[in-house]
Amino acid sequence: MLFVHAHPDDESITTGGTIARYAAEGAHVSVVTCTLGEEGEIIPAGLDQLGAWAGDQLGGYRAGELAAAGAALGWTEHRFLGGIGRWRDSGMAGTSSAEHPRAFVQGRVAEQVDQLLAVFDELRPEVVVTYDDRGGYGHPDHIRAHEITTAAVARSPWVRRLFHTVASREATARGLAALRGRSDLPHGRDGLDFRVPAEDELPTYPDAAITTRIHLGPHRAAKFAALRAHATQIAVGPDCFALSNGVAQPVPDTEFLVLVRGPEEGVGTDLFAGLTP
Repeated sequence: MLFVHAHPDDESITTGGTIARYAAEGAHVSVVTCTLGEEGEIIPAGLDQLGAWAGDQLGGYRAGELAAAGAALGWTEHRFLGGIGRWRDSGMAGTSSAEHPRAFVQGRVAEQVDQLLAVFDELRPEVVVTYDDRGGYGHPDHIRAHEITTAAVARSPWVRRLFHTVASREATARGLAALRGRSDLPHGRDGLDFRVPAEDELPTYPDAAITTRIHLGPHRAAKFAALRAHATQIAVGPDCFALSNGVAQPVPDTEFLVLVRGPEEGVGTDLFAGLTP
């Protein structure tokens, strides 16, 4: 199986438990990261000068965080799309960073699809996971990752199923309700005060359209270890994490996906169900 993600930390936030589960079960689990996340904000004050606004060394630092997250999750292979540093984090929609000549969204789609197809041809994944057409929450790099993955899967003889990673509306609501009852959310850690948001502040997906639920069980601990590895971007609290905005996001004991291509048999709880060699 192969996961296509836009920036370091996306793999841990959205699919870390699924990666850890299948890696522990002996599957060949690969992750492709499309950029180094150079435009990310930085939580620890002591690392602030790594940012694009100063030393512009954050991408290299985040590559190290990504390697540590991969060790925690136990994946088999990792690739940067086109090689490390080929594509740069485009930043959020409407920012000037999207005009950088190496910005992921400035790249030719055909070139990026060919780069991903080369990885497919090398690793021959049967199952591929990426974002939906909204990129989960609208980040331009997530949307581009969706676009090139969709195109590459359509041309690949190896891929038998394509899934989108999504956030369950019901699980998010339950998680937020539980967080509102806690008195031990972090305050002042690295300058962050965790704030529990309203339900409509987080992007979610209707549960009736979710096809696949991967229960994390003991692998939830590996997901939290991977989240902690991305310390420039993520602060971890009890049953939750926050980015630099301090918005507490619950971590359910299940990860949710939608099958968009391939046979439906048995996919309720297993991405490989019914696939035979």
